[in-house]
Amino acid sequence: MKDEKEKLELKNPTVYQTNENCQVFTGPISGCVFAMPGATVNQSPVQQIDADKQIEQKAESATTTLYDEELFKFIHPAITGDEEWKIHEQIKKLVTRQGIQEICKYLTKLESEEKIYLPQSADSAYTELVHMGMPSGDGFNIKTFMKYYKK
Repeated sequence: MKDEKEKLELKNPTVYQTNENCQVFTGPISGCVFAMPGATVNQSPVQQIDADKQIEQKAESATTTLYDEELFKFIHPAITGDEEWKIHEQIKKLVTRQGIQEICKYLTKLESEEKIYLPQSADSAYTELVHMGMPSGDGFNIKTFMKYYKK
């Protein structure tokens, strides 16, 4: 009977008023809690655990979405781990924000730094860049790309 009473107290926290400046709590309240007279103290360990889980899930989902994408095909084989994804993100930003000339210049620079390798076929490179988000309409056609590729 005594165990059941203790379990009830833990499930339903009870506040005892001892005087106007002090309250005694029983139940699932952890740590030391100080409160001014008339203040309400709310602490739910379950809510804190849920909040921590939500933060972890957000961080995990950000990482998961990054790795769910297909990695840029022409990353140099010597590059591994997070550096691969940094280069992938750089190229993705580049192709969505810049023109053909700037894209080709930057790719050539990355190749000279041995961060990527560029295929001999401009068609393969063009197809991969379009896959990464480069527009394929006016000013971004294969003919224009071939004009500046590897120059």
